[in-house]
Amino acid sequence: MKIALVDSGIGLLPAAAAVRRARPDADLVLSCDPDGMPWGPRTPDDITARALACARAAAELGPDALIVACNTASVHALPVLRAELEPRLPVIGTVPAVKPAAAAGGPVAVWATPATTGSPYQRRLIAEYGNGAAVTEVPCHGLADAVESGEETAVDAAVAAAAALTPPDVRAVVLGCTHYELVAERIRAAVRPQPAPPLALYGSATAVAAQALRRIGAEPDPRAAPAGGLTVLLSGRPAELTAPAHAYAEGRLLAASGAVRTG
Repeated sequence: MKIALVDSGIGLLPAAAAVRRARPDADLVLSCDPDGMPWGPRTPDDITARALACARAAAELGPDALIVACNTASVHALPVLRAELEPRLPVIGTVPAVKPAAAAGGPVAVWATPATTGSPYQRRLIAEYGNGAAVTEVPCHGLADAVESGEETAVDAAVAAAAALTPPDVRAVVLGCTHYELVAERIRAAVRPQPAPPLALYGSATAVAAQALRRIGAEPDPRAAPAGGLTVLLSGRPAELTAPAHAYAEGRLLAASGAVRTG
């Protein structure tokens, strides 16, 4: 089987790693857009055009499913992607895990990009799935860019700034940008320096990977032979995993477990 993932940058690594852990035998296609990133400040039409270009490049390689591993692209581009690619190619979007976080009991903080924080989309998500919990929206200025660059000092500064905006009594933090899952433990340590009470983090990678397998009628098989390959497309060009990707455990897992195919 072959699973493709689309994002502006390395925010797709957590979902790709989740697929790799569930099915080591699956081929993966990572289609990123370094020429157009970041997508967040762009207009909805521009985001849709960039995401569609990445999806088309990935679709040419014949995947069985396509994961839109980006919250921003899922908000703005998912209907267009599905209209063009489905039913031939199932398209799976990414939604911040507000529902399970709120169901576990509040208070909850939703960390997201400044463009998403306070947006009608996120407000509707909280209203529909907040389950009556106290939910605080936290804008994370510069965090996605810092994660993308792999600059440790910039990541720590952005995490600290967002943690300062997070109420001290929160029981859970929803990681509302796929990039944030790459620094989840740094977020946990910044929000709750002491181990008690425990802080729950809610990302989307595992759920998205499971949904992609369900859509193609496949079961998780972590013990399958680690035969899956890895293809990387950077704005449609075959390439290697970028250097910042290797700074994260998810990137190293992908690099170690799949032969990179550049043609």
